[in-house]
Amino acid sequence: MEPFRIAVPQADLDALHARLDDARWPVDVPGTPEFRGIDAARLRELADHWRTGFDWRRAEAELNRHPQFVTEIDGQRIHFLHLRSPRPDAVPLLLTHGYPSSPVEFLGLAARLTPDFHLVVPSLPGYAFSTPLSGPGWTMGRTARAWVTLMSRLGYDRYGVHGGDVGAGVSGAVAALDAAHVIGVHVVTDPMTAAATATFLPGMADRLDPSDPVDKLIRQRMDEFTRDGSGYLAIQNTRPRTMAYGLTDSPLFQLAWIAEKFDAWTRLPIDRDALLLNVSLYWFTGCGGSAAHTLFDQAHSLDWGGPVTVPQAFAVFGADETVRRLVPAPADAHWSEFAEGGHFPALEPPEQLAGDLRAFFGTA
Repeated sequence: MEPFRIAVPQADLDALHARLDDARWPVDVPGTPEFRGIDAARLRELADHWRTGFDWRRAEAELNRHPQFVTEIDGQRIHFLHLRSPRPDAVPLLLTHGYPSSPVEFLGLAARLTPDFHLVVPSLPGYAFSTPLSGPGWTMGRTARAWVTLMSRLGYDRYGVHGGDVGAGVSGAVAALDAAHVIGVHVVTDPMTAAATATFLPGMADRLDPSDPVDKLIRQRMDEFTRDGSGYLAIQNTRPRTMAYGLTDSPLFQLAWIAEKFDAWTRLPIDRDALLLNVSLYWFTGCGGSAAHTLFDQAHSLDWGGPVTVPQAFAVFGADETVRRLVPAPADAHWSEFAEGGHFPALEPPEQLAGDLRAFFGTA
């Protein structure tokens, strides 16, 4: 393992600014509905702030205050933050982000957790500084096996795992693969994510009762996702290489691709600079394409890691009556529901998420 510091060359920062200055904007079609893509005025506001208001050097210095390392596992460069608690008896906790996110999603949450936890926060293979991608095949199961190796290398004999989105799948696979060392798995979800996930379950639609109000709402959301919300997955699950050209060459495209999802999937306002920090990591590392390749690989794989036997916890944000029916939680699972928040709770209501992690892992 080697210490790591972020140091984006000034030439790369200048090139970003030049590309934003010279961006070629489409003529927006008046009267088009929101589901056709991110609003032009919203994107112009974000692009202008990225160019003139967002201070990358300040953000870079702030990130470098956190101990970071790189190591190689299974032929892949893995970057991670390792934030130790001042308490020697603190619980080790592995945090895994999802798509289209990165470890910076957890920075605000980490400040609330480090008194009670030693935090290990890796970049998924093909994301941020866990690049370049060594080759195809980085499924959730393979990533989980790499995480088990990482925690062993760090000397953690007993640890907890947490994640959302892709990170939830990876966390569940870690718990299945390393039950002898994992003390529990904590995942987050929300009604939109639960319904979207249900669209990929064979026969799910046929099991819904159209006369039942809750099932009817679930079916409505599944249909909405299939019709209006699944396009980003469809193209990445079939043509990730083609997507990579645009995401790597155009900062405007990379910004629109990520901001659209953050706008659609959050329920509480998130800091604009926090969004642009995440986008900047994708841009400077050129990881938009490699992240898409990992989504392709998982879509064409059954490598999920196996059944989970360790204690499980589910935290539902923006909760309603649908999620209980969609999430296969065991009867003895820790289950929490929060009225606020959405797909990125570490950025939306981090206090509630931190409190639920403490409650589940016994550090309340």
